[in-house]
Amino acid sequence: MFDWIVGAIEGAGSLGVFLLMLAENIFPPIPSEVVMPLAGYAASRGNVGLVTVIIAGTLGSLAGTSAWYYAGHMLGPVRLRLFAETYGRWLTMTPADIDRAAAWFERSGTWAVLVGRLVPGVRTVVSLPAGIAGMPIGRFLSYSAAGTVVWTAALAISGYVMGQNYARVGGFVEPVSNAMLIVAAVIYLYRVATFGRKNAGR
Repeated sequence: MFDWIVGAIEGAGSLGVFLLMLAENIFPPIPSEVVMPLAGYAASRGNVGLVTVIIAGTLGSLAGTSAWYYAGHMLGPVRLRLFAETYGRWLTMTPADIDRAAAWFERSGTWAVLVGRLVPGVRTVVSLPAGIAGMPIGRFLSYSAAGTVVWTAALAISGYVMGQNYARVGGFVEPVSNAMLIVAAVIYLYRVATFGRKNAGR
């Protein structure tokens, strides 16, 4: 996957970074912790500018997270609960999970968006309660952009600083990144298989 991502970024340039980060936020197939350092590595080879990959990564991430925001905003808590009742197993999300997410967002306030964009595993899902709570889109985007720029820049710069040394650790990054995908798939399948058992046992 190391060579595939680098090849995609070098071949498509900033568009490749944008699309990878867009996909990562809608349904994370490849985590940003892998994409952006490799984008920084590609920049160190002179195939694309560092600032360009940071901007592209930020815009792709914002586009993906905005999709979740609008999903929450358009559906609202009532429809989202009904959706979870019907498709909850495949989303591994119950109506109670939606209620807890909305309540957490109400307690945490808008800073939850800024901080949440810096936390792996929370970066995407924080958009859903923001939309449900009706957070103004301008405020949502500004807080999301602030957190996203810091996140993508830090990852891209780390790959850029490592430069050619990144190629040397490619043999390490490859199995680790593949293992992350496998673990994510196993966790998802486990949650689907055991969905509803906790409540059924009560």
